[in-house]
Amino acid sequence: MQDLINKKVAILATNGFEESELFEPLKALKKEGIQVDVVSTEKGNIKAWNEGNWSKEIAVDFTVDDIDKNNYGILILPGGVINPDKLRRDNKAVKFVRSFFESNKLVATICHGAQTLIEAEVVKNRTMTSFFSIKKDLQNAGANWVDKEVVEDGNLITSRNPGDLEIFNTTIINRIKGSD
Repeated sequence: MQDLINKKVAILATNGFEESELFEPLKALKKEGIQVDVVSTEKGNIKAWNEGNWSKEIAVDFTVDDIDKNNYGILILPGGVINPDKLRRDNKAVKFVRSFFESNKLVATICHGAQTLIEAEVVKNRTMTSFFSIKKDLQNAGANWVDKEVVEDGNLITSRNPGDLEIFNTTIINRIKGSD
């Protein structure tokens, strides 16, 4: 097994992320001893969205301006409706996401998080899943959309919604550990 302490994960999010889709992977990864940093387009705290309301906040460790992407081997993009829409409008965030694909690093996204991947132009010819309402968006961007709990396509892991978090988290951890 690879040394998990040396596998740094960046979770890229901003205000409006789906609460469980950031906090649950964060908790699962930290439980395994994996270092995780919350990265955002802004400093301070970012606020979650849960069941139609603003909810918990989390401190941002670094902004996309303040970090070296080479310090991270894995990128996680939580969903929520607001979060990916804000991220895909930020050129620095989109460039940060695209850089993980250019370096063939592991990227995992759940629910609406895949919208940021569309903007980064990295979904063409990829088999993936997402929240059902962005199925057509992904297909129009050239992805092969399937309705499964989790889909792995090379360095990309995708899941549909918070109901898939357990298998999503397990799949990420197994990939980090070098298991299949």
